[in-house]
Amino acid sequence: MNQRPIGVFDSGVGGLSVVREIVKLMPAESLHYVADTAHCPYGEKPVEYLRERAMQISNYLVGEGVKAIVVACNTATVATIGTLRANFSLPIIGIEPAIRPAAANTKSGVIGVLATAATLGSAHLVALIERHTDYHEVVTSACPGWVEAVEAGDLDSSATRALVRASVQPLLEAGADTLVLGCTHFPFLRQLIEDVAGPSIHILETGLPVARQLQRRLLSEQLFAQLVGTVPQHTFLSTALPQRQAEFVRRYWPNVGAIAQSLI
Repeated sequence: MNQRPIGVFDSGVGGLSVVREIVKLMPAESLHYVADTAHCPYGEKPVEYLRERAMQISNYLVGEGVKAIVVACNTATVATIGTLRANFSLPIIGIEPAIRPAAANTKSGVIGVLATAATLGSAHLVALIERHTDYHEVVTSACPGWVEAVEAGDLDSSATRALVRASVQPLLEAGADTLVLGCTHFPFLRQLIEDVAGPSIHILETGLPVARQLQRRLLSEQLFAQLVGTVPQHTFLSTALPQRQAEFVRRYWPNVGAIAQSLI
């Protein structure tokens, strides 16, 4: 058993969609979250830049004594997971779009993938699609403005609804009956996506599969926290902390402890 915290990082608040699944699955675990808001969005950044940021944040988290790191961002996973695993011996858990479950789920044979341009353009996603989608068609949308809307806490305005409709409608018109949310920010827009897609369209997230993989790794390496007598300590650090971000965190992570800005 191990009471040290788990480190989690993302370009901003999107990784909280993963945090909420970790908290539900492993309530004894303490989490130390870093939102790299000063460098958000990651989808527009060069790969070398993202690797530098991931190394800097991970070095910080290791210095804080974390026992595992969750890269709670699809773009960062694609760009940096190999580098992180080559440099750190602790478990490093990344994000993978739910292509395989989507292929198993679709009835129309058409899968829609909603993600950032960087994720959609990655060799990793291309390989994932080739490996799991024989006899299926995959249509994609880069969803411009979605990450920024979530970071601004703008989850239900007419402008955000228009952004969601513009990205989702073409996938539906192409025949997609299953939508993969390939960015951790996008679950916070799920209600708007459902409003456009309708009740017959299946929407797949990645938060729960990531939490389950983290749980497996902690158990296999005897790093799981003891539930009896444990009071988890959760912290949220941001490299640029606007007031609206603190409000967002309190809303979606109500048992978080400290919220602070940190120059990482």
